[in-house]
Amino acid sequence: MMSVRPSEAIALYGTEEPPQSFRTLRAGGLSAELVDGNLRYVRFRGHEVLRAISYVVRDENWGTYAPNISSLTIDEEPDRFTVRYRADCVALTYEAFIAGHADGQLVFEAIATPAKDFTTNRCGFCVLHPIISVAGQPVTVEHNDGSSQETVFPDLIDPWQPFRDIRALTHRVAQGITASCGFAGDTFEMEDQRNWSDASYKTYVRPLALPWPYVMPAGQPNRQAVNLRITAHENAKAAPSRDGPVRIETGEAAPARKHPEIGLLIDPSELAAANDRIDVLRGLAPQFLLLHFDPATGHGASELAAFARLQRDSLLPVTLEYVVACKGDLAKEFSGLAEMVHDAGLNLTALAVCPAVDRQSTPPGSQWPPCPPLADIYKAARLIFPDVPLGGGMFSYFTELNRKRPPVDLLDFVTHGTNAIVHAAGDTSVMETLEALPDIFRSARAIIGPDKPHRLGLCSIAMRQNPYGAHTMENPLDRRIAMARTDPRQWGLFAAAWTLGFAARVADHDIASVVPAALTGPLGILGGNRSGILPIHAVIRELCRLSGKTAPECRSSDAARVLALAANESDRGQTLLMANITPVAQEVEISNDQGSKPVSISVLNAENFGATFDDAEQDCGTNRLPLPPYAVARIRF
Repeated sequence: MMSVRPSEAIALYGTEEPPQSFRTLRAGGLSAELVDGNLRYVRFRGHEVLRAISYVVRDENWGTYAPNISSLTIDEEPDRFTVRYRADCVALTYEAFIAGHADGQLVFEAIATPAKDFTTNRCGFCVLHPIISVAGQPVTVEHNDGSSQETVFPDLIDPWQPFRDIRALTHRVAQGITASCGFAGDTFEMEDQRNWSDASYKTYVRPLALPWPYVMPAGQPNRQAVNLRITAHENAKAAPSRDGPVRIETGEAAPARKHPEIGLLIDPSELAAANDRIDVLRGLAPQFLLLHFDPATGHGASELAAFARLQRDSLLPVTLEYVVACKGDLAKEFSGLAEMVHDAGLNLTALAVCPAVDRQSTPPGSQWPPCPPLADIYKAARLIFPDVPLGGGMFSYFTELNRKRPPVDLLDFVTHGTNAIVHAAGDTSVMETLEALPDIFRSARAIIGPDKPHRLGLCSIAMRQNPYGAHTMENPLDRRIAMARTDPRQWGLFAAAWTLGFAARVADHDIASVVPAALTGPLGILGGNRSGILPIHAVIRELCRLSGKTAPECRSSDAARVLALAANESDRGQTLLMANITPVAQEVEISNDQGSKPVSISVLNAENFGATFDDAEQDCGTNRLPLPPYAVARIRF
């Protein structure tokens, strides 16, 4: 345990930067949260209509500028509200106006004027439709030529744009409530943001088939607007209240339903640090190590020899994550790899391969880079490594797997990762990515087939490599920044809660293995220069221990507040792990299939930061307990 307890902000978030602040705007049954000049959670009579309406300004690497807002005025009356402000982003300024009315009308307008020629990948409105109660449901798409299309929001995740040339989208919000969202000022299209684990469908300005980056001319105003019109019958019911305790129920466990293997990522740049913490690695006892190896970045025989030493010292199985250069004869390349692996004394439990060009994403409308067919790559790898289980897919995210689907019949397993800060890095947005995971797992299974193992690679908050730009974003001030390799929340309870929530989502699906972190470094589970045991370390230690154990069904009455997983342990009865994924305290009621009461409970929170679950364990005889903000808990029955 740490000798000096950190501040509450550091314990929760790993940074003193305050979370995003919001203000709730109301006009009759219409409400929205104003966050940094944009709107989130647009609701009518409590029903979520839109997840967000945002005016975004991005750079040429898809990084998002944080606007400096000034001249903010907010007027509220019982039946209307208005917001006006000025926002400055580097060499571009925009004036914004928002107005909401009790009858369900909402407008968000913006006029952007560059002070000089402004290079951007996107500048304008992004509107997010939620996925719960929307995925697979009917929608009317009105196009700019006046034609209409009756269709549905995608159920399985669409790799490309499901709708293009959009003037308006009309969908059913709830029984008796319909919403029509109109777009003006440019050409809009939609992408399925679940590809990146965002819990939304995003309608955005400027089609990706057009050239980017592009230049907005100096002094030329760009006007855009979003107009939302909500209609409701008089008998339309309000959404039920979400107050009160969250109920966690466990059911019977099917014998075939097991918790997945847990791996840890080891990058060559972290080999020295990993060797220094070999005692921690042995104590953690993950099921395998995922070793990243990319000759294009200078990795060679010395890195493989160091991997072999780490394997011998840790006594752990290893999967090699090999980035295929594809510069010449594939059999010759894999023969060279096999020779180095043999000379190093590295014993591979599995080999995952991905072409180097596929480390960068190929967006819609772009030309695919030259690359040998995946079938040729897999056949060459199988020829040289005939006795090693072979995996393919993507070392980046589901997006890239969905857009370049591998010939799975040539593979023993399929892999991809996830990342929580591709598009947004606010606390709420990051936790919302957990909502999209079931759809990713269902969609991946549809690609992989029913029997092929689905292995998740690195699934993290911070981004280890940027497939959408030249580099990840620098974060020297420990802020919440999209596409950053270093995210301060990795050191706080936030990452522990997010990781446990991720594991709870995984437990509901047929996932063979998952890599939730590295051992050391910015993606790691050790404190580095912040001494002590991090909360994420305690969570991953439990996940390693529960791997392979039977996983009973575990249901949360409100998965937006508390997520949980259960495991049956023959020697200890049943173990329940829970995470409060919100910044406010939650009360939880627990009910297991046998109706028994907990015998012990461990809660890790800001007050005992640095403790392990064993440190915090205490007797417990009640099925109702409080969970502080972002707390993680272990309950034993």
